[in-house]
Amino acid sequence: MMQGQRLFVLGSTLMILMYFTACGPSANPPPPKWTVENQGAPKAAAQKTTQTAATEKTRENSSNTSLDALRKGESTATPPSSPLKDIYFGFDRYDLQPNARETLKGNAAWLKANSSVRVQIEGHCDERGTQEYNLALGAKRAQAASDYLVTLGIPADRLSVISYGEEVPVCAEHTESCWPRNRRARFVIASGRPTS
Repeated sequence: MMQGQRLFVLGSTLMILMYFTACGPSANPPPPKWTVENQGAPKAAAQKTTQTAATEKTRENSSNTSLDALRKGESTATPPSSPLKDIYFGFDRYDLQPNARETLKGNAAWLKANSSVRVQIEGHCDERGTQEYNLALGAKRAQAASDYLVTLGIPADRLSVISYGEEVPVCAEHTESCWPRNRRARFVIASGRPTS
């Protein structure tokens, strides 16, 4: 490379660096965002954050999702005393069988009588199939249950769905008698106070 070309490349590089330096942060930065970690935070903001943290902690302690139960080493099965009953699916299926529809009608009746309750519907699968496939199948199972409840008059905004795939089994045995118990949609009261 010739001396003139080197000087041209060096000069061009310096001009680019100067351009980006000039376009850097402005001399007047935006005001700081006040957080609890920032000692200059107003007391009201700190108090509000503390209240929010307390609310979240209460929510965590009262949570009864299958994943929470698994983490605590508790049973992931729906207790017999629950007003909302699980529904079950055939192998590799997400369509609602007649007995599942009857169970959903009972769940819908309870939800209508307890109109402040919001429910999370969990989709579960047995261990066969890939993790990705089972997550998708679990989502379809939960959505099928949700869609049917909506046709029974439950507002969609009271229902949410989540899939756990094969990750949170009710039965951990690797047998034909165990797998049907894991192919389910589970109904977890997410918020609101039941009246009955």
